[in-house]
Amino acid sequence: MTSYEEAGVSIEAGDKAVELMKVWVEKARRPEVLGGIGGFAGLFDASALKGYDRPLLASSADGVGTKVAIAQAMDVHHTIGFDLVGMLVDDLVVCGAEPLFLTDYIATGRVVPERIAAIVQGIAEACVQAGCALIGGETAEHPGLLGPHEYDVAGSTTGVVEATRLLGPGRVRPGDVVVAMASSGLHSNGYSLVRHVLLDRAGWALDRDVPELGRTLGEELLEPTRIYAKACLALARETRTHAMSHVTGGGLAANLARVLPEEVAVRIERATWTPPPVFGLVGQVGGVPLPDLEATLNMGVGMVAVVDADDVSRVLATLEEHDVHGWVCGEVVSAADDADRAGGTVVLEGSHPGW
Repeated sequence: MTSYEEAGVSIEAGDKAVELMKVWVEKARRPEVLGGIGGFAGLFDASALKGYDRPLLASSADGVGTKVAIAQAMDVHHTIGFDLVGMLVDDLVVCGAEPLFLTDYIATGRVVPERIAAIVQGIAEACVQAGCALIGGETAEHPGLLGPHEYDVAGSTTGVVEATRLLGPGRVRPGDVVVAMASSGLHSNGYSLVRHVLLDRAGWALDRDVPELGRTLGEELLEPTRIYAKACLALARETRTHAMSHVTGGGLAANLARVLPEEVAVRIERATWTPPPVFGLVGQVGGVPLPDLEATLNMGVGMVAVVDADDVSRVLATLEEHDVHGWVCGEVVSAADDADRAGGTVVLEGSHPGW
């Protein structure tokens, strides 16, 4: 007679993980959340939307990617949740939507309750930073598909924006200014390239002290994603911000182009900032050309806002109030007046100081 546990799935371990994570989930509540974890579905009181004239629901789903391999190798699991939440909620806020709630999914080869609880801790703490509720989730044990110490995390989130306050291409016009927001590091994109260059080809160990970084390689690679949600929502409410773009896979140019109308183009001036050392390190050690770096990594800019030129001072002050460093990095021009640039495109010009 064979039991489920003999097949590699421990119901007892799963139950213990739920008990350990309850304290963290409770911290990531909003008044609209009904009940607690353990049910088949999370409940959110939608009557909160009655105050909207025409509420638009926004939804996003994403994962962390191969950055989880760094967390597993270092046996540090309480920060990876910030990467998940950052990838989710900051895709919502670019259209002006307030993130309401989030659900997560953790798949692992073997449920280690303390490890699962640490992952959820990070997710919950990040939800608090973003102002959304962690309303539910799922932990799945997949022996044979994943190794005992392997896991992957993904999630989805839902937000709301008033239709008349929706941000995007329709608001962008020539003369607008592009404001960059500093990233905390690599965030959660391009890790396949970074790991291939620094770990596989160069053979660097995660505990290697790297003077250029001022810490170990592993500490740098595990730096949590910055969450811009509250800062960006403040821009949407309090300033003449017309569009925003979350700089993730594909880099600055490709992501900013997603929020541009066809009749404009954008010039970004590299001279306005110096990317943090980790980006230069990947380029130098791996011999990766700048265009490839820019098409893969955020290069020190995790979010950009396209704003009215007359409101730049207020935009920068609002960001500083939310502990986000911002600076003017480019301008929006008419595609009709610039024969060298196709409409809806972004061109990076010049060079970074010291590069």
